[in-house]
Amino acid sequence: MTLFALGLNHTTAPVSVRERVAFGEDEIAETITYLCDRYSRDATGGLQEVAIVSTCNRTELYCAAENLEKARDALLDFICEKKEVQRSELEPHIYCHVDEDAAKHAFRVASGLDSMVLGETQIVGQMKKAEKIAQSAHSLGTHLNHLFQATFTAAKEVRSVTAIGANSISLAAAAVRLALRLFGSLKNERILFVGAGEMIELCAAHFTAQGPKSVTIANRTLERGQALACTLQGEAMALSDLPAKIQDYDIIVSCTASSLPIIGLGMVERAITLRKHRPIFIVDLAVPRDVEPEIDRLEDVYVYTVDDLGKVVNQGMANRQAAMTQAETIIDLRVRDFSEWLRQRDSVPAIQALRDRANYLRDFELNRALRHLNHGDDPKEVLEMLAYGLTNKLVHDPTILLRDGKGLSEEDRLLIERCFSSFYRRFDH
Repeated sequence: MTLFALGLNHTTAPVSVRERVAFGEDEIAETITYLCDRYSRDATGGLQEVAIVSTCNRTELYCAAENLEKARDALLDFICEKKEVQRSELEPHIYCHVDEDAAKHAFRVASGLDSMVLGETQIVGQMKKAEKIAQSAHSLGTHLNHLFQATFTAAKEVRSVTAIGANSISLAAAAVRLALRLFGSLKNERILFVGAGEMIELCAAHFTAQGPKSVTIANRTLERGQALACTLQGEAMALSDLPAKIQDYDIIVSCTASSLPIIGLGMVERAITLRKHRPIFIVDLAVPRDVEPEIDRLEDVYVYTVDDLGKVVNQGMANRQAAMTQAETIIDLRVRDFSEWLRQRDSVPAIQALRDRANYLRDFELNRALRHLNHGDDPKEVLEMLAYGLTNKLVHDPTILLRDGKGLSEEDRLLIERCFSSFYRRFDH
């Protein structure tokens, strides 16, 4: 069984690619079940375990399969088919980490070392959610279960021992910085938040701290929008009212789970005309994007995606380099532990086969001895025969292996000799 992580992220693919292969939270469990059913056969890779992590910065499939190459190709074909993407468009952005490298990648992701915002903590919650979804879909086996537990342990150690998250700038804080560059102050600006999820809550907290003139929440479910607006001392409106009211807002921050853009070119062109070309500042934190890309070409409209904000965030990267080096050292140690666990897992089939063979030989010799006893043979002679026969059969296979040495390296030969030497020393004591 091979463990691997297949995916793309903000360092290998632009948002225009990431948004096309993102999985919504409501489709992940169904997708996992489909993958396990369709690709579990040997011909398609023998896929046994699957978990999916899909955020604005990454889409990754963590898997365990009998045949890595077949499973990898099958999964890429599935993504292309499911998301209507050409293989040639997708493959240049894809990475595939195997066994220890897959573990190291997962540890770095959960620790915030592979994030757009170095040291951010949100990704741990997202990975824990992915684990729970996979668990509910019954796709967590021995390999992925151990991987996730080791991942959360490594991430906790990194955050406890290092200052990796200290002085980090969140995407929300970066958005506020950019808005302040444009407007100077937000005290006279009207802000519209589109969506009412966790990211919008975080952004709202940062923007409202600047004392804007007004705050409005637009959400598909009005009740949820009203609940968030109440905590911000703002107002709420239905998302369907957005086209008629968008011109009233100077700053728009959007992050929904929509699979299609909800802020279109025509909507914003009309708003700019009605505003007599007073600027609009738009932050699109959604993947897939909430804002049509063409809007960025309009004059007096300033659109920033998660990738744009990431560039602002990374300006202070050098100040956190020492913590990052320390975190990498911790992760390397935990990867070494995971590698040892994998090595032990690889030996399980051989150990089981050895035990099965020993049990078979024991039963064979025991039954033969019982037959002799039932025939009235001398018990002492029967016991001697049992001991001699069992010993002969147990040492026969390794003796032939050592004598002939076919396919054995010198290292393998020495290992077998050491095992037997250790075995016999135990009996000497």
